[in-house]
Amino acid sequence: MNHGLKTVSLPEAQGIILDAVTPLGPESISIFRAVKRLLHQDIVADAMIPPLESSARDGYAVLARGTAGAAPDKPVRLEIVGEIQAGGSPQGLAVTPGKAVRIMTGAPLPTGADAVVQFEDTREADGWVELLREAAPFENYRQRGENIKTGEKVLLKGDRLNAADVGILASLNHETVRVYRRPRVAIISTGDELAAVGEELEFGKVRDVNAYALCAEARKCNAEPEHLGIARDSLPQVRELLGRALEADVILSTGGGSMGKYDFVKDAYADLGVEMRFGRVRVKPGKPCSFGTMGGKLFFSLPGNPVSALTCFIEFVRPALLALMGARKLYKPVVSAVLDEAIGKKPSKNLRLLRGRFSLRDGEFHVATTGDQKSSIFKSLRDANCLIIIPANSGRMPAGQKVRVQLIAHEEIEGPAGF
Repeated sequence: MNHGLKTVSLPEAQGIILDAVTPLGPESISIFRAVKRLLHQDIVADAMIPPLESSARDGYAVLARGTAGAAPDKPVRLEIVGEIQAGGSPQGLAVTPGKAVRIMTGAPLPTGADAVVQFEDTREADGWVELLREAAPFENYRQRGENIKTGEKVLLKGDRLNAADVGILASLNHETVRVYRRPRVAIISTGDELAAVGEELEFGKVRDVNAYALCAEARKCNAEPEHLGIARDSLPQVRELLGRALEADVILSTGGGSMGKYDFVKDAYADLGVEMRFGRVRVKPGKPCSFGTMGGKLFFSLPGNPVSALTCFIEFVRPALLALMGARKLYKPVVSAVLDEAIGKKPSKNLRLLRGRFSLRDGEFHVATTGDQKSSIFKSLRDANCLIIIPANSGRMPAGQKVRVQLIAHEEIEGPAGF
């Protein structure tokens, strides 16, 4: 059935989807589980890091001016008046002219010291140290608060936490942190031709690749996917599985969304009250992709072809999932690259995304396709680390021409994708 839904460009589709997204609420989790999660709060430092002036090397705390002229053949000799280890106290110790304090990395500096000469540049014997070179003021000297200052906004709402961020949270004594809840993603496969992994593959059947590939992609961006099963080509089955999916935040169905006799997804959406926002996208692969909403839930009807389904996930679903988690960085980067081979034949009215592999040579991106671009060749996407963007109405492009490529094996960046 033709539902009369509008066909949109790829950027229009992305805009419609993101306009429909309302970020999810927060939850508090242990910082041990916080990596890759998206902050639901700004983190403002309530302490100075480091809290005291300290040594950046194992060596001797000294007065820099008292080391003038020190050299291997003319060492400066200082009396050692004490030692401070990491975690120790400098109380009762002071550096004055002609004196030095033995000190370990991270230990608080004694009164009067303004530099540290590392052990490798010294000789020690009988309570005295010989300095074999001059020390510059504040050499190997960690200033109080040089890493983080009280009141500093060190992490921002929407940041995706990496290992260093978790370390910052620990340094500021955060046992837990408030992050955006991860979206629940329900995945439904449709089609009489599908067989689940583990089932006997009867004549005319194919494996349900999409269920597993899309679950893997959803987990990669830290969502919580669940495959609800395969709906056979009947409206009641499709409607029943979609009804079960309504507990999720995002519903992905694959196949059954075109205009064939046995394509029932859009009819099931209509029965459930889903408001469809667009019905097709002028992009290849991925033209049959459609999108709708109901009560804050996002519904994506993806093509049944695995290459098309994964391409649509990258362009439409992944940014939506990240936006639900409050991310600011939503899009894979787009760069200019030199074609290493001629591509294209006759012009197409659709924007095309060819599976490609880029490399960096002599400071410039180069790119070639991963072989046959038929939508049925899944291996071509496995081998790809980018999508070559071929604008609508473009004809043949010779080797050496510059094209834009989207780096799909790269983390997201801020701003639009660049189509």
